[in-house]
Amino acid sequence: MLTKLYRRCSSDCLYWMQNEQEGRRYMDNRILVVDDDRELCGLLTEYLTDEGFEVATVHTGTEGAEQAIRSEHALIVLDVMLPGLNGFEVLRKIRAVSSVPVVMLTARGEEVDRIVGLELGADDYLPKPFNPRELVARIRAIQRRQTASHKAETAAAATLTVADLTVDPGMRTVQQGDRLVALTSLEFSLLEQLLAQAGRVISREELCNQALGRQLNSFDRSIDVHVSSLRRKLGPTGDGSERIKSVRGVGYIYLRPAGSA
Repeated sequence: MLTKLYRRCSSDCLYWMQNEQEGRRYMDNRILVVDDDRELCGLLTEYLTDEGFEVATVHTGTEGAEQAIRSEHALIVLDVMLPGLNGFEVLRKIRAVSSVPVVMLTARGEEVDRIVGLELGADDYLPKPFNPRELVARIRAIQRRQTASHKAETAAAATLTVADLTVDPGMRTVQQGDRLVALTSLEFSLLEQLLAQAGRVISREELCNQALGRQLNSFDRSIDVHVSSLRRKLGPTGDGSERIKSVRGVGYIYLRPAGSA
């Protein structure tokens, strides 16, 4: 009797685990494209489907915000210029309730749009027109970063503490004194790298590889924008000095207080 019960429980557990894994794989491949260019949406749907993704498309900002908040997606591709709510307004609504990765599509040459998008919490951006292969590469890079983050959550990762700031890689939390600091997933990854190597200059190329999961190109300012956002959210140290210092032509360093190890 006990043997039969054990086998039944083992079978049910295995079935549940298999279905959970299938559900996770399904979720990992669901992408929402929000763009009023129906021809582009059709092209992206065809291309991304061939790459193994399941794609849903909507064509207004209002629909985009509703779908992004109501349904579960692994990633959202969001255009800036949309009828109804624009892409920035949609992103604000998404970030109020969700940390789902967002790749923004911006008009070529409109650098201000890219900076605003990143400051509002976008994970990455692509200027139009773009090669669908590059979009897939950006999506894969975000997936690799998330996979690495999930592995860190299951590992016995040590907390990182420098002065009043403590980062817990396992819990994905940032504690500054008595308050919790809300960061996007990418900002957390960036801060984790800076804190892990506090007192050492880290190149922009290295930060881009570690935090964004891709190579840095000469026109890419996303790392700089994310660092700027971190500075704003963390503020100065207790004595008023800066936490993250720019090293011109090289990268950034998280400064250790004088006298610390």
